[in-house]
Amino acid sequence: MKILICGKGGSGKSTLSVLIAKKLNTMGYKVLLVDADESNFGLHRLAGMPLPQDMMTNLGGKQAFKNKMNQTFPSDSKPFSRKTEIHELPEICVTEANGIRLAVIGKIHHYGEGCACAIGMLSKQVLSSLAVEKKEIVIVDTEAGIEHFGRKVDAECDLILGVIDPTYESLMMSGKIQEMAKQAGVDFYFILNKVDSRIEETMINNFDREKVIARIPQNEQVFMESFQGSALTADLPAIDPICQVIHTIKQNEK
Repeated sequence: MKILICGKGGSGKSTLSVLIAKKLNTMGYKVLLVDADESNFGLHRLAGMPLPQDMMTNLGGKQAFKNKMNQTFPSDSKPFSRKTEIHELPEICVTEANGIRLAVIGKIHHYGEGCACAIGMLSKQVLSSLAVEKKEIVIVDTEAGIEHFGRKVDAECDLILGVIDPTYESLMMSGKIQEMAKQAGVDFYFILNKVDSRIEETMINNFDREKVIARIPQNEQVFMESFQGSALTADLPAIDPICQVIHTIKQNEK
């Protein structure tokens, strides 16, 4: 099962990706976190593990990747052109801590190196090729916004979770997430993040309540650990309903 976490910048995607991964791991799942955000360098810190070499660098960089993808004839030499099991990912591109593995698609490393289109293309290639076993779950932390929908990265996933924080921009983006998830033919739910009693009801009135599977309150420990870029250690009961939904969907897989 492949789960895509999306939302606007600052909504808490990376934090929730790690917290969900940790909880699913305690439930007996083998979890691979995929960092598909080319401009955020903090996910590995929140997960408490070293940063692996990103896959784009491992392939020789953007230009080398483009050259391989532009070959005239299909070839097994093209990156991720065949089904790939998680354990077959390049060893240098995966780090592990506390039973959770992390892989990074690619990053913007240098001034003037060009757009992130090739990284988006590689994200789609990796996710489409990954073969996920029964007790395995892949959680994809995406870049801010909805560009990944335009690249059809989402169509390679089984579930989309939209993270909504208490901002007008986030509420407006939720409509686009819902619309594009339906167009992609992928099931989706929303997570309301950083909510308190003053705004919770106002936020939820913007959604089909059946599509809101969790309401995550502000948490000082999570805030400080995220702010300091340290490993997340908080145990949030509000994460449990998200993981129960994932578990139920997983159990119903054919």
